[in-house]
Amino acid sequence: MGETAILTDLSFDAHSWHGHVEQAARLQAVRRALDASSLHSELRHLVPQPAPTAALEAVHTPQLLRSVRQLASYGGGQLDLDTYVTADSWDAATLAAGAAIGAVEAVVAGRVRSAFALVRPPGHHATPGRAMGFCLINHVAVAARYAVQRLGLERVAIVDYDVHHGNGTQDIFYGDPQVLFISTHAAPFYPGSGAISEMGDPATAPGATLNVPLPFGTGDTGYALVFEQVVAPALRRFRPQLMLVSAGYDAHWSDPLGPMLLSVRGYSQLTQQLIALADELCAGRIVFTLEGGYNLDALGACVVATLRLLLGREPGPDPIGQVEAQEPMAEVVRAIDALKAHHPLLR
Repeated sequence: MGETAILTDLSFDAHSWHGHVEQAARLQAVRRALDASSLHSELRHLVPQPAPTAALEAVHTPQLLRSVRQLASYGGGQLDLDTYVTADSWDAATLAAGAAIGAVEAVVAGRVRSAFALVRPPGHHATPGRAMGFCLINHVAVAARYAVQRLGLERVAIVDYDVHHGNGTQDIFYGDPQVLFISTHAAPFYPGSGAISEMGDPATAPGATLNVPLPFGTGDTGYALVFEQVVAPALRRFRPQLMLVSAGYDAHWSDPLGPMLLSVRGYSQLTQQLIALADELCAGRIVFTLEGGYNLDALGACVVATLRLLLGREPGPDPIGQVEAQEPMAEVVRAIDALKAHHPLLR
């Protein structure tokens, strides 16, 4: 297997708000786990650059960008109850988007086979005109649109396995037939979007959105069934030239925000399937971007397992283990059956 790159920067730590769950300690935990893993020598370290204004404006309104930048220039403040800006947040958010672009450029150009943008703040809740849910700029969306508009790709797929629905990513691409957005998420849960019936604009992009809302308590078995019977067939039908993954690890059973029961091993199974699908469909071209994950030990363990898989190795032992619980499989199967009956990519 070819090289795997990571793109990250210590300056992401400057975006941090005392007492907030989305804080600098998250990437610090990832760095500690990476240091303990001895993977550094096997990874290619690429230096991220801030996203150019044109790439940001291809996704977000000038008003949103101006509001975040202006609040940062004033020293920061809160955009809503969940979402903060510090004096350094504009630089961190634009660098996060630039890291996602850099990862895509390196993979599409063939300089590396795969990449992981280890960034903060997360991005998938940021809509064209609103920062929300800890997110200021939607970095995976910026990278996907860049791949289409600047790198000339015709079909890009985004798979979001964060515990929360990626409402911002959905809004950005809802009418775009060139970008397939697939989201597995807890429901009902923040931000309240992501129903099965949301399948893309019927006039311009029918089937370009595929939502899999899952009941609380879904764990390794339920997620694996969804990926086997829904995610994989949809990706095969769409045939992307590049796969992006919004890698949120807050569906882990230990996460303080998420009500799901995935383990590190369960996440590894999903990741391995996405890597295999990328090998099958798009010459292995796959890019991960970090979204949520708020138990620090689980976050570090999941990132290391993901990188090991990208390097062609086994994910390694699960240092946290699983919980014994009965999954709501009947509800999971009902969601799968509804999608098979109604979604254009699955019929």
